[in-house]
Amino acid sequence: MTPQSDEDEVWRQIVASFNDTAERDAADQPWPDSENLPSEPLRRVVKQSEEDERPSVKDDSAAEGGGDDAEQEDPDDEGHYVPPPPPPLPRTDATTKVAWLGLFGGPAYLLLSAALNWNLQGWMLFTAVAAFIGGFVALVVRMGDGPPNDSGWDDGAVL
Repeated sequence: MTPQSDEDEVWRQIVASFNDTAERDAADQPWPDSENLPSEPLRRVVKQSEEDERPSVKDDSAAEGGGDDAEQEDPDDEGHYVPPPPPPLPRTDATTKVAWLGLFGGPAYLLLSAALNWNLQGWMLFTAVAAFIGGFVALVVRMGDGPPNDSGWDDGAVL
């Protein structure tokens, strides 16, 4: 037999056993037996109401199949975090708004005029570039690098 025919025979065996299920014993599993899922559907004990003290058994197989129980929310579910609404954005003054408009408006106008093949005169090009540079400089100058005015005399940590 040639090495090519051996390889062909191995491929035939692989293709023939493609849909077969593998039988694994407990020694081949990379996890302990206690973490295996049960073959029968899960059952939970759920209280019907606060006054009714008799627990009832609920079948989870309908929830897994997408039944009506899957659409109802569990009132005892406390595992989901609902963040508080975000605080409102700070109010800006007119100078900051004009600076942001120049920072993004100048290059946007240049890109739009290039995409639409507009003929730009010299003063339009100068105004767009000056708006970009002026908006950037205005935002950097207004940014400030010192501590806030209401930080008090001590700039250390508060314990």
